[in-house]
Amino acid sequence: MKLRSLLSISGLFLASVLLVVSCSNPASQMSTQSGGSSAPSPSSSAAGVKLGFSAWPGWFPWQVAQDEKLFEKNNIPVDLKWFDGYLESINTLTAGQLDANSQTLNDTISAVAGGADEVVVLVNDNSTGNDKIIVRDGINSIADLKGKKVAAEEGTVDHFLLLLGLKKAGLSPKDINFQPLETGKAAAAFVAGQVDAVGVFAPFTTEALKRPKSKELFSSKEFPGAIPDHLVFSRKFVDAHPDQVQAMVNAWFDTQDYIKANPDKAIEIMAKRGGVSVADYKDYANGTKIFTVEENLKAFQPGKDMTSLNFAAQEMSTFLIDVGLAKTKPDLSKLFDDRFVKAYAAKAKKA
Repeated sequence: MKLRSLLSISGLFLASVLLVVSCSNPASQMSTQSGGSSAPSPSSSAAGVKLGFSAWPGWFPWQVAQDEKLFEKNNIPVDLKWFDGYLESINTLTAGQLDANSQTLNDTISAVAGGADEVVVLVNDNSTGNDKIIVRDGINSIADLKGKKVAAEEGTVDHFLLLLGLKKAGLSPKDINFQPLETGKAAAAFVAGQVDAVGVFAPFTTEALKRPKSKELFSSKEFPGAIPDHLVFSRKFVDAHPDQVQAMVNAWFDTQDYIKANPDKAIEIMAKRGGVSVADYKDYANGTKIFTVEENLKAFQPGKDMTSLNFAAQEMSTFLIDVGLAKTKPDLSKLFDDRFVKAYAAKAKKA
């Protein structure tokens, strides 16, 4: 998740007042790799697809695809780039040094609002509990957040989740004492007793819950569709190499089939990539809903709630303006391209 949103996971966690790095954070065990550095060279179509991904359960299947040679099965050379810092992956795509990246809808809209030309071609997953608002002892309802210090990374999906919860309870952002902190530091501040509540995603949820008597107040599970994650390409690459984009989408769904058929092996690969135990990974995976082909097709359709990508994108655009991260709503008319999912679905139906 997540963050995923404007998060640098390389801002590692420490449960201390000084907010220094903690080696206990699973994310701290991850190092940028893929046979290369975290600063890839400019994209080259001859080399296939340069794909970035980072620490989120919905994106770890890419590691399975690489290890089990599912990219090769689909005749697509892939240079898979791991990023310790999620924000770095977003910036690398924007700079044209990646062809595609795994990122949230919220962050994709932020990039587009800043002038990037990007295309969402696939829904990897929705957060269904891995993004949480965690509170100290004595806070038992959203109404109890009034006047309290609440930390989250400003403009991220966890900030968005916090505001959704406040709105549902009839509160406004002005009703809380918001503390804008990078996700790892927000978790550390909460454990150190410096704030009363925090909005974080896995694995920082695990760290935040180490505060004695702390608990989850609510999570993304209560807001279906609010935090979707995607495979996002530069429009330049999509226009020049639609066949390779199709191969990537095909490889993703082949990977889901492999995971279903070989769950133990797949979970072992994904847990290793995340630097966590198999048991911990299973807990994280339960808070992430991987989308099927049918769910992808439905998500790309117009709708009147957050389960529709078009509707969600409009809501998130408003959010970004409200928090001052965008001046005007970006043009979202060409953001979503479902032809690759449709093509896979048609092929699968024939098969």
